[in-house]
Amino acid sequence: MKLYKVQKITEALYGCEECGADGPLAELTLVPLKADRSHSRKVELPESYLAQTGIEEGKTVLFGADGKLRKYVKVVGAIIVKDGRIFATQRGYGEFAGGWEFPGGKVEPGETPEQAIVREIREELATEIAVDSYFDTVEYDYETFHLSMDCYVCHVVSGKLELLEHEAAKWLGKGELNSVGWLPADVALVPELEEMLD
Repeated sequence: MKLYKVQKITEALYGCEECGADGPLAELTLVPLKADRSHSRKVELPESYLAQTGIEEGKTVLFGADGKLRKYVKVVGAIIVKDGRIFATQRGYGEFAGGWEFPGGKVEPGETPEQAIVREIREELATEIAVDSYFDTVEYDYETFHLSMDCYVCHVVSGKLELLEHEAAKWLGKGELNSVGWLPADVALVPELEEMLD
């Protein structure tokens, strides 16, 4: 997986030669985040696609499995375990409202993934957790962005997992993990979690 930073976006001048099927094209200058940063890459995309996906200068992007350029979003997920069950939350807002997920969120600049997951659970669920171990990383291409989610097995240190941002929550044991409508990236972890709960 090769990540790029959008160094510059040059908007079209709206001439016929700069229009694609989806309207005016913009030229993006992409610089690799790792390795030889002198090898920039230029691509043209419809301005409407940039607006839809939120791709802008300074953002990190990558080319998905289908070859489409997507914004890159790095998040963490907490697999909170207690008495042989796993805590799942239902999103109460946004594009994926109603879908079930492992609670968590974005990694802020300067944070380790472990620090990010502790902070996110404190903010979303008013609960202090401790990270026990790294579990897995999920890479998933949504329509408008690529999600990279580092997942950690955690336990509650203090607090009652209050729903400050989520619609609902459930503790799911072995054999119950498929009883909710997981978001596409999260469902990829279910088979491994079934084995973990053996």
